[in-house]
Amino acid sequence: MYQLPDLLHLMARLRDPQHGCPWDLQQDYASIVPHTLEEAYEVADAIESGDFDHLPGELGDLLFQVVYYSQLAQEEGRFEFATVVDAITRKLIRRHPHVFPDGDLYGSPELPRLDETAIKQRWEEIKAEERAEKAAAPEQLSLLDDVPSALPALSRAAKLQKRAAQVGFDWPEALPVVDKVREELGEVLEAMSENDPQAIAEELGDLLFVVVNLARHLKVDPENALRAANGKFERRFRFIEQALRGAGRPIESCNLEELDALWGEAKKAEQSPSCA
Repeated sequence: MYQLPDLLHLMARLRDPQHGCPWDLQQDYASIVPHTLEEAYEVADAIESGDFDHLPGELGDLLFQVVYYSQLAQEEGRFEFATVVDAITRKLIRRHPHVFPDGDLYGSPELPRLDETAIKQRWEEIKAEERAEKAAAPEQLSLLDDVPSALPALSRAAKLQKRAAQVGFDWPEALPVVDKVREELGEVLEAMSENDPQAIAEELGDLLFVVVNLARHLKVDPENALRAANGKFERRFRFIEQALRGAGRPIESCNLEELDALWGEAKKAEQSPSCA
């Protein structure tokens, strides 16, 4: 069975200037990023669908992205794969003083441990220390500094709100957020009545942002909730397509009322015991 050193050797061969792969030799950090994001989503898809037979392959594809960046960095004399492994190991030891109280990866697990409250407090302290270390200008240090801008918008909104909530900038419970949702929806309707495209886009953004806040207060991950809604829509729309295909009718020939009736049938099919 191949091991990690074999994968690192393969990567070096792919990037060999004389005998490597032409496509791989043309890549740089930026060109690989879309592939990295795609591979991460494919891992998520495999987990969501329970496709554990293919999960090792998807995880391998994602690991290969890390190996690729490391190879590029090694060629430029920046760092190598071992540096990546060392950095994440050190970070996780530092962030888990309740597991490694003496900071030793191989130290005794029998040393005194922190309770759950202390663990959470220490975690936030460590994250704050890390943000301070990364800050180019300490006087401009922000709680929001290390929330990646490349995150999906729903996930990033939830993270930004969670960070702000740490210092009390948050509603105390869900019901006031519901009122805010209604308020933002009213502003969307107002922008629509004025037929102002720029205002409509801005107000819709505000509405989405506050819906994420509601999801957070209800302990629902908004990204996962929307992914589930996407999956539900896809299943029901495919049901409509299959039903019309069985009836020998093109979907384009149906009016909205007919399609909506089939949508209702799709919902009933999902709720029936045989589909449970």
